[in-house]
Amino acid sequence: MNILVLGSDISGSAREATEQQEATGGSAPQDADTIMLIHVPADRHQIYGISIMRDNWVNIPGYGVMKINAGLQLAGPKLVVATVESLLHTHIDHYVMTDFGGLKAFVDAVGGVDVDVPIPFTATVPFTAAPGTEHTFTQGINHVDGEAALQFVRERHAFVDGDYQRVRDQQAFVRALMVRLLSTGTVRDAASAIRIVAIASFVLTVDQGFDPTTLATLAYALRVTDPAASVFFTLPTAGTGFSANGQSIVLPDYGGIAEVAAALAADRLGDYAAAHGL
Repeated sequence: MNILVLGSDISGSAREATEQQEATGGSAPQDADTIMLIHVPADRHQIYGISIMRDNWVNIPGYGVMKINAGLQLAGPKLVVATVESLLHTHIDHYVMTDFGGLKAFVDAVGGVDVDVPIPFTATVPFTAAPGTEHTFTQGINHVDGEAALQFVRERHAFVDGDYQRVRDQQAFVRALMVRLLSTGTVRDAASAIRIVAIASFVLTVDQGFDPTTLATLAYALRVTDPAASVFFTLPTAGTGFSANGQSIVLPDYGGIAEVAAALAADRLGDYAAAHGL
């Protein structure tokens, strides 16, 4: 199963914005700060998370070459799904999207998460909190609530390599959330899985086929997954540059992307990860 995880940077409700887009065919004031393809193998023993840099300069079907995160603004999550499917030559079964408020609410609802912070920093912008409430993250395990989690996954200005470290931090957060849900008994039984899905239904935007029953079934099936064995990496890039109109962009490494696509198609991401020391 392939699930595309999206984080909208909208200041309001991503769900309402998406519903409006689908009803009118118009654009919405949201871009994708997080784009991560989650591949769940049939045995469910581990998952693979492939982060896609939001500034990748790629072809967006029907719109031409631009930053991949613009798809969310142009036509909502379905267009981002189509773009990633085209880029990786794969089928995406479902998408899950959240916004600032949704992320905060979900993390608080599960009691916070313990994130292994690789590089210490103090958030440069509080995003949704009052000035002066910027969170400081120390190297190692940090227990974060919803507000701190939001600051952690959004920060890029504090790092020398900006978005690249932000993507690695997003991967660390997803792993920590997996640990919280899978290793603490949160989804160890069907009733608990249904409870988590009930919470998620209020804070996540999903495709129509990803109904609560399907989501609860997957959550329960993932109880055998080992978060420590799961692998996260970033889709290969060829550095950064500028577009003809002066935008700062990330250049796709199409040779590297083809390797990932082939491994994904053959269900051999484990071999790919081993070969690249991931």
